[in-house]
Order: sequence, then structure tokens, then C-alpha cells
Amino acid sequence: MSASIKTCQKYLLQFANEHVDFRTAELTALANLYGTTLKEDNLLHHNIKSPFLEVEFASEHLAKKIAGRSVLIKSLYELWSSGSSYEELNRKLKHLPAYLIAPYLKQDQTFRIQVDGYNKKLVQTDKVRKIEDLPLDFKGKVQLKEPDNSFHLLEYYGSVGEQPPDNPYAVYFGRWLADGQRDRIGQYHLQKRHFIGNTSMDAGLSMLMSNMGQVQRSRLVFDPFVGTGSLLVACAHHGGYVAGADIDYLLLHAKGKPSRHNQKKRASDESVRANLQQYGLSQYYIDILVADSSKQSLWRTSQLFDAIITDPPYGIREGAKKIGAENEDCYLTEEDKDGHVPQRINYQLSDIFKDLLNFAAKYLRQNGRLVYWFPVYIPDYREENIPTHPYLKLVSNCEQRLTAKVARRLVTMEKIMNDTGGEINEASIAIDHYEDASFRQKYFQPNRPTPNTSNSSLIRKTEK
Repeated sequence: MSASIKTCQKYLLQFANEHVDFRTAELTALANLYGTTLKEDNLLHHNIKSPFLEVEFASEHLAKKIAGRSVLIKSLYELWSSGSSYEELNRKLKHLPAYLIAPYLKQDQTFRIQVDGYNKKLVQTDKVRKIEDLPLDFKGKVQLKEPDNSFHLLEYYGSVGEQPPDNPYAVYFGRWLADGQRDRIGQYHLQKRHFIGNTSMDAGLSMLMSNMGQVQRSRLVFDPFVGTGSLLVACAHHGGYVAGADIDYLLLHAKGKPSRHNQKKRASDESVRANLQQYGLSQYYIDILVADSSKQSLWRTSQLFDAIITDPPYGIREGAKKIGAENEDCYLTEEDKDGHVPQRINYQLSDIFKDLLNFAAKYLRQNGRLVYWFPVYIPDYREENIPTHPYLKLVSNCEQRLTAKVARRLVTMEKIMNDTGGEINEASIAIDHYEDASFRQKYFQPNRPTPNTSNSSLIRKTEK
């Protein structure tokens, strides 16, 4: 009887105060990675203004695995009680089942109780009084440093910046179980990174993308716009074997202009491989190619990758490029090929994303994941702007605001079927977000009027 009850044990997640739109997406991805699903009611009714979320897991071991992998979860607690007031909280505590609390109240179990208020600084005397009012008979000794059990009394007073009320909106009491991977953000911070560029992805978002891609040990991960390899570092941290490609020869060979302040010349040993060596992850490095990933004939026809995780160029600092010839009928003789430098032409964002989905549909393994950023001008954005492919299922679509009118959306897709060798299927976009203007034009002219995107006769403007 008690075993069946334990499978329904509730846990409390406390999230960090950032990237609120990504919380349930990351949580769902990690739960799926470890072979479980979460109740939709918990996720659908989550108040994103609150850092707390009550969830159910089948076991404490599973809860720890999920929280311990997350970069957005701050802490995980076994939830003993919750309520909109202390009267409700303490009433529930009085009726807790013995199997849940007895092992932690014994005389041989040291403990501590911490009281924390979210969006309100609490007075120490009030903290002591609230602890003393708890209807729990702890028989062990209080030990503030490294106790056997750490309990937390958490109060929610609304969003940060709001005027807090006299009494909390919600109170929670639980046993601390684990922290998330927030400390990894500092460990892999770009300020400490050996090789970086102007658009290197920060450590926190890189770890998040690796989680969304469900990267784990022995999985093969590819980044077709690898740059300085920030995403590969995060994927290697999770045990994935990593490879990438980029068209920028100078960047990959550390011959371009340095990105760090007061650095006049790049060091000769700057490279993506050096970044992985810096963190003791070189065993996960496969290779980096100077190549144009839109040229899919580079690759074998079989499904190669377990995950494709990337941040395509947005064309803000300079237009995105690909290899091509203005005259498609132009061919080189064998003699001309020696020493030939291929021409690079403009690469429109819509074409980038369609090529990316086609690449993923062709080279991802079954159930493999594609994770990428899609930049948007917020007043123009609608769901129909996101590219689709018959072989790929949209898993999540989360927004990161950059300015009042510019954002980027982290899109996660899963491969649901392989090519059967019949009819050719290609990626498509129902409404082209960049049809009336390039993202660069929208980015630098944020007060432009919103166009009527239903009008198919809109004229594409040439990117500056």
C-alpha cells in the first residue's frame, strides 16, 4: 500500500529567475530523456511569475536525475506541505503519513530548517517563530553545516520588483534533495573560455540547448554553423561526441579579428578543439570542417546524427553567406580547380532554415532532435513563420526577448519518420517572416509599421 502511495509523491521545483518561457520545455525534455512523462495539469497551470512548481515523479531517484541535469532548476525538494497560508500549511503537516516523515525525525538524524522569502526580505525573529510553530517533532540535533537532512520553509510574495504583500501568496515546506546545474554556468563562462567570437553562445543557453536536444553519453551531435563551438562544449559536457562545420575559414583557424577587448591578435592555438581540451573534454571531439552545410552532397546518405544543435547566422553584423555561383551553368576544368576559391553569395534567412530542416530530415536518426534559434521581429511574428517538414515534429517553441520588439525563439523538433525513397519531401514555410524585409533591416528599424503578412504580393527588399 505504502509503495503505491510513494509513486505519487509530490516534489517542489524552485526555478532560477531567468528564461521563464523555457522552464517547462526543458523539464519535459529531461523527463522524456529519462523515460517518463509529466502530468499536463502541472505544466499547463504553472504560474510563470512564480519560481515554484509542484510536480509528481515516480521516485526520488528519478526526480534527482532530472533536477540534477537541469540548468533552469535551482533546487529540488520533497514536498511535505503547501498552502496559501500558514494555517493551511501546518494543518497539512499534522496529517502527513508516518512513512514519509518518520525516518527524518529520528534522534540519530541531524537537521536544519531554513526560511526564505521570494521577493521579500524576512526578519530573523519572524523566521525563528515560523520554525517553532511547525507541528513536527524533530528528535535529532540541530546542525547548521552539513546536516543529515535540510528542510526549507519557502514563501512566495509575488514577482521580483512588485510591492510584496504583508502575507505570502503561497508557502511551501519540504526536504531538500538536490540542486540543478546552475554552477556549470560559472564553470563554462565565456570570460574564461580560450576561444570565443562575437556571437559565441553563453554557457547557460548552450547547456539549455543541449538539454533540449537530449544529448547524453555516446550520442553524436553536429552543429552546421559551429562558429567557436560553444554549443559543442555543452554537448560534450553531457557526454556527447561532437562535430561541426562552418564556412568561415578565418574564424575556425583563428586568423580573424579577436573578440576580446585589448586583444590585438588571436593566439595561434585558439580553436574549438582547444576549448574542449580546456575543460578536459577532448575525448568527445570528432572534428570541425570548413564547409558549407547547405551542400548536402558532402555527407553520406545514411542517418548520422542523434542531435543537430545550432545557432544559424542572423545577418545582423554582415549578411549570411553560402558557397555558390551566380551562373549555375558555370563549370570548372580540372586545371582550374587547382587553387580555386569558391565564390560566396548571400544566403537568405528563410533559405537557411529550410535547408537546415532538410538537412535534419535527411541526416538525423529516428527520434533524433533538431534544436535551433529563429530570430523574430515581435510585431510581425506568428506561429506560421516557423518552418515545417513532413519528417519533423515540433516539440517546443520558446521565446527569449532581446529588446522590446526583437526576440529569438528556440525551436525544438523531433524526427518522426525516415525517407521511404518515394516522393521527395522538402521543408516549407507557410508565412515567410522575412518576406517584406530582412531581419537585419527589422533589427535596426524596430519602429517600422507592421505589414499585412497575409498579402502574398509583398515585395522582398534587398538586404543592405
